[in-house]
Amino acid sequence: MEKEIQRALITKFRKHIYAKVINACETYNLIEPNDKIAVCISGGKDSMLLAKCMQELQAHGNIPFEVIYISMNPGYNTKNLEKIKENAKLLNIPIEIFEAPIFQYTKTVEDNPCYLCARMRRGYLYNFAKKHGCNKIALGHHADDVIETTLLALLYSNEITFMRPKLSSKNYQGMELIRPLYEVKEESIIAWQKYHKLEFIACACPLQENYDKENQSKRKEVKQIIKDLKKYNPEVDDCLFRSIHNLNLGTIVGARKDDKKYDFNYIYEHEVGDTNE
Repeated sequence: MEKEIQRALITKFRKHIYAKVINACETYNLIEPNDKIAVCISGGKDSMLLAKCMQELQAHGNIPFEVIYISMNPGYNTKNLEKIKENAKLLNIPIEIFEAPIFQYTKTVEDNPCYLCARMRRGYLYNFAKKHGCNKIALGHHADDVIETTLLALLYSNEITFMRPKLSSKNYQGMELIRPLYEVKEESIIAWQKYHKLEFIACACPLQENYDKENQSKRKEVKQIIKDLKKYNPEVDDCLFRSIHNLNLGTIVGARKDDKKYDFNYIYEHEVGDTNE
């Protein structure tokens, strides 16, 4: 079955998945010669597909690079952990699982445990990858994650912020984070999963069910907003994705970089010429 899955990736799903991965890697310079990349596998559909794409790129791409496949166990129950191992074997992904006692810490946090979990996960992944000689980690965020993150910030955080295709780590010198699925739509990933009749774990956090009951998921709300907008403009998700690549600097009213803020007066005084003429 693994050979069939690999073949379908470069035939049936080439246009909507594999070609988009290649384009993202070239457009954003995600993979460079002699990189050693740790592909981070959570056990969900996105990261498993990412692993298969990276295998194909390493085997048949034009750039020589090394890759390892790592999976962090933050405290999964036995059923979820065994499912990850089962799928890795089925897809012929040689994962290395390491322990990270994250859930035991986040369960004691009442205020935004998801934020703490995400920060801790990232730190453990960087640290493990660096110890294994990697200079990059690859995560499975896709195009829908990109536009949803932008809308989440706009609607709920009083700022416009973007999920970038590549990040340089501030805490782990010489390490970068890359997102090869950056241009791949979630619907394409779901189609790939259904075509091969694959079953992956969803969010395995023990707090998720109760947390959702008490705090309605803002990401789900944003997903629904985009779905509703597509009734009026079927290409609204494409427009949103292209918009983050086309920020008109001449129309900015205010901006921030790290802790430094630039208000309208500062921006207006430092503009060259009148952008409205």
